[in-house]
Amino acid sequence: MNLPAFSTLQVSLADHVAEIRLNRPDKSNALNDAMWQEIRQACDWLDATPQARVAILCGAGRNFCAGIDLGMLASIQQRIAHPDGARSREALRRLILDLQDCLNSLERCCKPIIAAIHGACVGGGLDLVACCDMRYASTDAVFSIKEIDIGMVADVGTLQRLPRLIGEGMTRELAYTGRNVDSQEAERLGLINRQFTTPDKLADGVRQIAQAIAAKSPLAIRGTKEVLNYSRDHSVAEGLNFVATWNSTALLSADLEECMAAQMEKRLPQFPD
Repeated sequence: MNLPAFSTLQVSLADHVAEIRLNRPDKSNALNDAMWQEIRQACDWLDATPQARVAILCGAGRNFCAGIDLGMLASIQQRIAHPDGARSREALRRLILDLQDCLNSLERCCKPIIAAIHGACVGGGLDLVACCDMRYASTDAVFSIKEIDIGMVADVGTLQRLPRLIGEGMTRELAYTGRNVDSQEAERLGLINRQFTTPDKLADGVRQIAQAIAAKSPLAIRGTKEVLNYSRDHSVAEGLNFVATWNSTALLSADLEECMAAQMEKRLPQFPD
């Protein structure tokens, strides 16, 4: 199979588990123009590739992600320049919305995406992992909402997603102060599911989790993500109605028959992509 080639990411696929690795280690994987766009392209590829059932998002080098590239941030004024101030501000709004959509692509993707975080995960890096289905970290990981320290409001998802993960009060504390959160506190807050002692153990542990997901019914996994995302944003009654509709179309599947047969025959089930 031909894997997509990117300038800022490395993508691999083995045993139904894709790996999307941020690959600007000399810049601590800071998010430049190309990386924003390529994250969306990689998620579109993941979504459209049947052989990929789950993905791991990780970073090359010493840090997961140092946030938005400062060179990109410094160039914004020039990029949106226009004699008419209103048109200039419209261009800035469109730019922000596009960056939001680049990260929204992780949620849109029908496959689960697991973040494996080591070192710094700050600013835009925290926005990025907040979009993932689950987050795991090594004990050297450090998280912070850094935007306040450069005099701006975080605008690509952290302020919207983090309250659902760690609560309103703690989100406000971190957003107002910009202070660091280590992996132990992150686990206690519910920002990460679990911490591992080293980056190598993190990589091994997350791969085991990804492989466990990849062994399940791909149809049921995709449906579970869709139902969870819908239910998060709607009332309980609306969520129940949605899952009833989903299962009315997908419950009586070949995967269900295979699961029942495998249990009766005391073997592992095998599913088509």
